[in-house]
Parts: sequence; structure tokens; C-alpha cells
Amino acid sequence: MNSISKKKDQIKINAQLRKYLRQYDREKILPIEYHNLLNYKFAHPITDKKGKDTLWESVTYEKEKAAELDVALTSIYMMLKTEGASARLKHLTVERIDYCTFGNSNPFRIRIVNRLNDNYDYFYIKQADASRIYGLELEHILSPNRINYFVDRETLIEEHIAGIPGDQFIASWMGDKRVNKIRLTKEFVKFNERCFVRLLGDMRSYNYVVDITPDFDDVQYRIRAIDFDQQSYEGKKSLYLPQFFKENNAIVELCTKLLTHESFEQYRNEERSLISRRVRLSRYQIKDLMDVMIKDSISTDEKTEHLKKELAAHYKNDVFLKCRSMGEIVKKSLVMLLKDSKH
Repeated sequence: MNSISKKKDQIKINAQLRKYLRQYDREKILPIEYHNLLNYKFAHPITDKKGKDTLWESVTYEKEKAAELDVALTSIYMMLKTEGASARLKHLTVERIDYCTFGNSNPFRIRIVNRLNDNYDYFYIKQADASRIYGLELEHILSPNRINYFVDRETLIEEHIAGIPGDQFIASWMGDKRVNKIRLTKEFVKFNERCFVRLLGDMRSYNYVVDITPDFDDVQYRIRAIDFDQQSYEGKKSLYLPQFFKENNAIVELCTKLLTHESFEQYRNEERSLISRRVRLSRYQIKDLMDVMIKDSISTDEKTEHLKKELAAHYKNDVFLKCRSMGEIVKKSLVMLLKDSKH
């Protein structure tokens, strides 16, 4: 059974990473910081339709404080969506602020409503964590998805990633006859490979969403990670492969049933080829990121030693044994990917 570290310490953003964030326009000056939201007056638990605790609480503030937060939070939302343009700020309001008591980043989820048409959207305010930022950057560069986020001192702002939470999809959608199971299994294989190549861990079903897009003759599926706290942190190889988490068993069993070994290898190689192409297209940015990441300490020496030995055995290549940090292991993984794609 896979065993994820229950609670990892927050990893500070060092000067080199801060410089990288400025260079690539990820650092902004915000009207409020994470700690400003902690001064709420009341909180009550949020339950789902079946009455089960969601581990989120809806929080409320003193009237004067709430008015200040409304202005600040709608401004941040506009920064996320329109680079700070404020022409429509008067139409936006904060409908609800939720706080999550579970996980590493203890996020606040902000629900923004457009009063003209009642349309709503979300974004998140979290404690800035270096490993999470590396995860966000690698997702932005190496995956087919773009990620919008920015940082101010110890505060991290992230846009909402739309989709059906993986655990809900497995529980409520898997048996639906309208689900194209072949396309779903193909996407899971590709998602599994994306996570392994860039060493994103803990992709249990509640840490990703399934985005369903109607196509002209069917539907397409995209599995998107929504939790990046376990970027290059754990020491066991299997923790970077979603296929080994029991929470994903239903999809894994479907893959086993529907995909031949040849199909599995085809989809896996397709994704490796696409990642290789993305690395080449963003080679200067990925180099800048790796230069920072290999010098940063984002895991323990014990976990680093264990992972590099497992990957050396997996790839049958002792080059991993020379790695001295998790960042260097990620870099070696990408270098091997580029070499493989040339063959």
C-alpha cells in the first residue's frame, strides 16, 4: 500500500525562486495576504448533498472587515482574469469564503458572483510553498494545461481548475453508458505518465478532476491535477504513479480490461513524445526553473536517496545515483525523456 507523508512542512520560497517568479511575471503586489483571512468571526462546516462533511468550513467576518475583503478579493480576481482591469469591478461581489482544515496549504476558497447575471467563479488563497510552486510551474510547462497563479511574499493565489472531482467521477459517472471508456482509459494512461515523468505525487482520486469536453461525434476527457503539494517530495517511486493508489482502482481495472499491452505502450509513448516537445518549446524557461530547483531543498535526504535508487533500477541507468537533490532527479528524468524521443 502506498503511504503518503501525512503532513509535510511548508517550504519557504528562497531568493533564487523569488527571482524566477519575478522574471516570469508570477509575482504581484496584492491588496491582502493569506493571514488577513484568518481573522474570521464564525465558521460552520459545509456538507455535501448526502450530509457528509466536506472538510470545508464557510467563514464569516465582522461587517467592516467583510466590506474590506470584498473590495480586495474582487480586485485579486480581476488580476487573475484581466491583468487588473477594473472596469467591471462594481458588478462583482464576494458571495462566500470557505476555509479548508485539511491538507498542507489550508486554502481559502473564494466564490465570486457577477451581480448582472448571477454567474459565479472561484479562486484560492493559500500559504505559499516552494514545492507547490515548482509543481504549478511544471504543470504549466509540461502538461497540455495552462495554470494561472501568482505569489506575493508568503501568499499564493490560484485560479480554479474546473472539472468533476475524480472521486465523484468514479462513484457517480463510471457506470454511465454515455461514458466513452476507451477514451477515458487512454487519458488515464497519459495522465499517469505525465505525473511520473515530472514526479508529481499523491494523485489519489480526490486530488485531480476529470474535464469532459463534447466533441463533434463524442466526448473528450482530460484529467487535471489540482493538488501540487507533493511535487518531488516522496521517496517511493510508486507514489508518483496514480495507477498504484487504491482510490483509482476502478479506472485501473477498466484500463486492464479494455487496453492491450500494445495500446498501453502506444498511449504512454504518445504522451512522452508530447512532453518532450513541450520541453523543447520552453527550453529556456525549463532550464531556468531547473537551475533553481536543483539547488533547493524540497525534501529530506532520506527520501531523495531512496527515490534515486528506485529510479536508477527502474530505468536501468545509474545516472540517477549521482543526483544530490529532488530537483536534480527531475532534471535527469527530463533529460532521459529527451534522449528517448530522439531514438
